[in-house]
Amino acid sequence: MSVADLRQKYGKFELLESGMAGTPVEQFTRWFSQALEAGVPEPNAMTLATVGADMRPSTRIVLIKGFDEQGFVFYTNYESRKGIELAAHPHASLLFFWQPLERQVRIEGRIEKTSPQESDEYFHSRPLGSRVGAWTSPQSRPVSREELEARHAELSASLGEHPDRPPHWGGYRLIPDYVEFWQGRPSRLHDRVAYRLQGDQSWILQRLAP
Repeated sequence: MSVADLRQKYGKFELLESGMAGTPVEQFTRWFSQALEAGVPEPNAMTLATVGADMRPSTRIVLIKGFDEQGFVFYTNYESRKGIELAAHPHASLLFFWQPLERQVRIEGRIEKTSPQESDEYFHSRPLGSRVGAWTSPQSRPVSREELEARHAELSASLGEHPDRPPHWGGYRLIPDYVEFWQGRPSRLHDRVAYRLQGDQSWILQRLAP
């Protein structure tokens, strides 16, 4: 079978404007809860798209660590490629794909760092190996496996059981101004319903052609 012949039929659910929540975060909460209940593998995994000073886009999978009406939070090394790009262009896009439910969620908006207190709180909740790993990895820079493992062993011994958060590591919050919910439907006539922020507080709901 050729790649061009690979197809998936959709048709489990429908998405109607009349059933949408008042805000995109409320609607995302519904869908995220349903993904958890359905046993979707890693429902917290999302594609993060950034653009650097050179305007070249890049994407990677990261894990969401919190969301509320203030935005969607993830953590990383501020000196990584994504961190450098977000410093140059503090806007980003997130994409969740929950294949068993035939659903996607696209989220776009501006980026800000979480507070040091919020970053500290999450950092100290992580397993010890992950906390040491945040000190170990010069993320996105060339490194040998041997160098990385030697550095990890050295830091595991020197940092102890309660390492502080590295100054180059912390959280980002995406503050959305556009959130689109996609539901697979038969004949590729998918449901696409989007929330678009008007001004500072009012969300406009509209259906988009698939």
